[in-house]
Amino acid sequence: MGEFKRVLVLGTGPVSIQMSILFKNYLKSYVGIAGRESVHSAALFSALNENNQFIQAFVQNEQHRLMEGRCQIDQVFHGYSGITGEWDTLIMGVTTDAYIEIMGKINEKILEKVKCIVLISPTLGSNNMVRHYLKEKKFDIEVVSFSTYLGDTRWMDGTPSNQVMTTGVKKKLYAGSSFSSSANMRILSELYAQLGIGLNVMNSPIEAESRNISLYVHPPLFMNEFSLSVVFRDEDSKKYVYKLYPEGPITMQLIRDMRSYWEEISLVLDKMNVIPVNLLKFMTDDNYPVLPGSLSRHSIDHFTSFPPIHQEYLLYVRYASLLIDPFSQPDQEGRYFDFSAVPIRQIYVNKEGKWDIPRMPKEDYYRVKMIQGMGRMTGTSTPTLDKFIATYESKIASSLLNFKNQQLSEAFRVQSFEEDWLRIGEEIIDK
Repeated sequence: MGEFKRVLVLGTGPVSIQMSILFKNYLKSYVGIAGRESVHSAALFSALNENNQFIQAFVQNEQHRLMEGRCQIDQVFHGYSGITGEWDTLIMGVTTDAYIEIMGKINEKILEKVKCIVLISPTLGSNNMVRHYLKEKKFDIEVVSFSTYLGDTRWMDGTPSNQVMTTGVKKKLYAGSSFSSSANMRILSELYAQLGIGLNVMNSPIEAESRNISLYVHPPLFMNEFSLSVVFRDEDSKKYVYKLYPEGPITMQLIRDMRSYWEEISLVLDKMNVIPVNLLKFMTDDNYPVLPGSLSRHSIDHFTSFPPIHQEYLLYVRYASLLIDPFSQPDQEGRYFDFSAVPIRQIYVNKEGKWDIPRMPKEDYYRVKMIQGMGRMTGTSTPTLDKFIATYESKIASSLLNFKNQQLSEAFRVQSFEEDWLRIGEEIIDK
């Protein structure tokens, strides 16, 4: 039997609302939501209280209607230390850098009853890190990792409430369990199949975690001088994530770094007996395709066998081919949808009144620190990744001069995250 009878969703973001509805309506689970006390979560808790704990998910596109739904949450907990009752499953709907902190706040009597923890949007090594923490506490809990969240979900009106809208849904995801034989994986596969999402079950959780395109493209796209000058407001004019220089950060050097960084990750994965991804194939087949006239099937399938300069050429062609959406309908002037016009977000004042750094590159900083740690533990050199980190940390340090006597979030602090990557490394070595 699976362990989804009593499900506690951790986190108070849009993802947690959408996942709660899916578990409640499709698996008929008893569902609770828990979140930390903050200005951000207060708005959600207030909305839940005013609406008798009903939540609702809408969709932007009719083809995603299976994500729609309305349900009543069974229990709501303000703060993780206040969680009570018995829960067989924890759904981690929080950022990866918060996993250990949150589990540390939950009463161990609660964790003793938990049979399964699901990581909705982990990074590379998250499953190892969580498992190591649980072993320290003498808990034998199954930990499931998805490659990434199933789509794109946001607040219905832009601010936290009991309503969300899912604007995009992925066609394929990957997942892996720390248990070799898992009834939970079968149930999750059936759930995602009902939603029209193909779920590929991998041999290990870290193999599933390695199938996340953000892992490979976000650090090179955001952790460079061009993008960071926009993020930290040194650049006045609007710039775009996926455009070629000077409208965006994509240059031959960035592509060279992207390829080298992918190679470094592949070497780390290889030392952990995980089959690395064919980067170009993963970009086109699992994420967004291009027309055959731009990239041939042969080039995509044989990408890993080409010399570096050939690989860089193909990656540049791929990004150039997606400046517009090649599958959109051109207008009367022959113009296609401006697919690459995704603005680079800038630092902002968060709901706590503190200056904060956008999710990209803030989450990428944690992500690359984990890979750097795994590189050290496996004896793998990571010069390109090290350059990303040095560039980002230098920018954080220099930006502090512009914020004297102003409140700053933790994101403006250079961090090692050593405790987390050591957990991952020790788990790898134990194997």
